[in-house]
Amino acid sequence: MNPIQQKLLAFVTENFLFGQESVELRDDASLIENGVIDSTGVLQLIAFLEQEFNFRVEDNEVIPQNLDSLDRLAAFVHRKTTRNGNGTSGDDLRAETACKPGPCELAKA
Repeated sequence: MNPIQQKLLAFVTENFLFGQESVELRDDASLIENGVIDSTGVLQLIAFLEQEFNFRVEDNEVIPQNLDSLDRLAAFVHRKTTRNGNGTSGDDLRAETACKPGPCELAKA
């Protein structure tokens, strides 16, 4: 497990499984379908991602393909924090944009 996955698992375990390390959560298991997070949990998760990894989660990125399992979360964080084709990174993009509340597609699930 890489450092990103370890941070994500620690956050999910502490905040949604209430520290119950005995609960086995597969890396590819759906967090919503398995009742790990709900709409409020999605908002907490987004706030954690933005603060911990220093990037902004755009409204159009709040979809199950990015946020619904530890594997998908880790891949999303990796994409957001590595340099893209125009030479900016997730850190650069965050500095240019302010976080604002918006619709949450996952929160409606």
